[in-house]
Amino acid sequence: MPIKKYLKSVKPFTIIIVSLLIIVSVLSAVIFAVQNTQNEASKLYAVISINGEEVDRFLLTENEENQLITYYPAPGKYNTIEIDGERIRNKEDNSPRQIAVRTGWIQDSGQTILNLPHRLIIEIVSDNPEEAEIDVISQ
Repeated sequence: MPIKKYLKSVKPFTIIIVSLLIIVSVLSAVIFAVQNTQNEASKLYAVISINGEEVDRFLLTENEENQLITYYPAPGKYNTIEIDGERIRNKEDNSPRQIAVRTGWIQDSGQTILNLPHRLIIEIVSDNPEEAEIDVISQ
């Protein structure tokens, strides 16, 4: 009966601390799961802006087919945007460093792709106003 031997060496305060830690870890997992289900209910949109003006808005859903759209923000400049269901990326452009292309796919609220030479921004926004308040920076 080695278990009884170990139980005699464990102090009551240790049992209380371990029990509290287990309860806190389970509660945090439950809270995280509830928040994720609420976030999944909101709709996500990809907003494309050129020179600070919104030019397009796409609903990101898994039912959508793959789309390629080309924008011409200025003479001699182009950006090919690819929308694949719930994600979007800047597939191709003719900017010098290709930073927006190397950013890759985005799909979560608050993520952005910036193409500074072309002044093009792709941003994921939610229709849930509570999510928009989370990332606000105070001045």
